[in-house]
Amino acid sequence: MGYPPSTRHKTAPVAGERTILVVEDSKAYSMALCRRLTDTIGLPLVSCRSLNELHEAVTDDRAAFTLAVVDLNLPDAPHGEAIDFAVQRGIPTIVHTASFDLETRNRIMERDVIDYVPKDSEFALDILMGTVERALANRQTRILVVDDVTATRKLLVRMLKIQQYDVVEAGSGAEALSLLEADPEIRLVVSDYHMPKMDGYELTRRIRRRFRSDRLRVIGVSSSNDRMVSVGFLKAGANDFISMPFIPEELQCRIASNVETLAQIAQLHNLASRDALTGLYNRRHFFEQAGPLIERARAKKRSSAVAIIDIDDFKRLNDSYGHDYGDQALKSVARCLAQCADGGGHLLARIGGEEFAILFPGLDARAAMRQSDHIRLDVSHEALEIGEQRDGLTVSIGVAEIGEQRSFDDALNAADRALYAAKRSGRNRVSLDAA
Repeated sequence: MGYPPSTRHKTAPVAGERTILVVEDSKAYSMALCRRLTDTIGLPLVSCRSLNELHEAVTDDRAAFTLAVVDLNLPDAPHGEAIDFAVQRGIPTIVHTASFDLETRNRIMERDVIDYVPKDSEFALDILMGTVERALANRQTRILVVDDVTATRKLLVRMLKIQQYDVVEAGSGAEALSLLEADPEIRLVVSDYHMPKMDGYELTRRIRRRFRSDRLRVIGVSSSNDRMVSVGFLKAGANDFISMPFIPEELQCRIASNVETLAQIAQLHNLASRDALTGLYNRRHFFEQAGPLIERARAKKRSSAVAIIDIDDFKRLNDSYGHDYGDQALKSVARCLAQCADGGGHLLARIGGEEFAILFPGLDARAAMRQSDHIRLDVSHEALEIGEQRDGLTVSIGVAEIGEQRSFDDALNAADRALYAAKRSGRNRVSLDAA
């Protein structure tokens, strides 16, 4: 077969990032699709308009492609050959097609594709963008599949891996519970009902005693014709139920719906725990999380420390230049604190007004004081511009240790006293509680 000259298009490469492959023969549709992918996903693209160009692109570097969006029918590949080519080379593939009916659906689902999106809707590009985003996000979601029948378990694992999920598996309820205890990254459990020693109901009940639904979702599965099996799972604490044999699209949608619910709950929790102005954790989150962090350090026979940080002369700044300037000062200091505390396992929050707090789990007062002085010095290098004037920022910091006998509240009061000692001593300094 003769092919036209190559017209495949490659966007500017981005170092360290993998590429999305677009295979579409309509120039106008391809341009619209690539524009939306660039705006929505932000990864570099390679676009092809024929099977011939696809061969050239993948031969260049097949490992470079993180995902492919492939048209079902191309002029030189009218029967889905481009899909086969991409799938066989291990490129996760989403299919889009201009014509859609049951026969077309069956043709597509014979292949190991992530999903298909018909073009026959004004919302087709929106749906396709959502499908691409979900496929990329699925790689961050770990799912545990529990079934004592190896063949059935492997089938489900394979279907979920095609959807790009990170999948682990267990052959019994006891093994599943052990994996859940050892791996906090598991977010969803798919469990069969009929299993020896511990059936799906009992496994679900035990999961619910340990994990709340906003932390771990459970989906029951069964090939039983007894409709009460689904009721049993839901009453035991499962979030959903799927009958076997699976319809791939139903499995995909139900799994995706539960994963999306977890993401929405996590987003709500995050919003509720953040300070709206600075983006740091808020006072409530700080006090909720401090106790467990301190206890974990104590279990390792280690002290902790807390620092309270206050912006010097903040009232003068606000009164002289206005609240907008005060907000800029708060955000500037917060950004500096976040950079200093990043990656150290510390808990940082804005606890009110111009005050911030950092919990140093596992550090004694002297080590926390050294860290705090680095923070003080870094903030002192910050400056805000007001017209032609540059105004420097400084902070005062009070530090107190949380030993075996001292409560967190007592340590906070002590850090507060140390803070005011730093203020009285001239500001822009760190003071250690003398107790």
